[in-house]
Amino acid sequence: MSGARILVLCTGNSCRSQMAMRFLQECDARLDVHSAGTRPTAQVNPYAVSVMEELGIDMTATYPKSVERYLDEQWDYVITVCGHARESCPVFTGHVKRRLHLGFPDPALAVGTENEVIQVFRSVRDDIRRVMTEFYVRELADGQ
Repeated sequence: MSGARILVLCTGNSCRSQMAMRFLQECDARLDVHSAGTRPTAQVNPYAVSVMEELGIDMTATYPKSVERYLDEQWDYVITVCGHARESCPVFTGHVKRRLHLGFPDPALAVGTENEVIQVFRSVRDDIRRVMTEFYVRELADGQ
């Protein structure tokens, strides 16, 4: 299903949904992938930007967006990546073919030394990469 329209939602749109969006875009440039938050923060978490850069994925131009801007659009998939977004997922006036919940812990809640926090972000990043790649292969890859 190349060219699928996908919206990835979380609460702040500062970590998980941004990483998931970029991993899906890396899977297939033909996908139309966006991310948003139910309560967007002021900026993308710098640790998220940093751990994605370790993989050669640039997130410096991404910024948190409100789900409100996407409610009347048509989507093939709306994917929630946190429990709060799943519970408070707004009603879309546009058509949504499939809703999925692929949850991940919030790395922004990590505490400890800077190295310990970075390790949490890396772990969540790697989980998101694995799950988004599996989703792409299972649901979207041509010939599936």
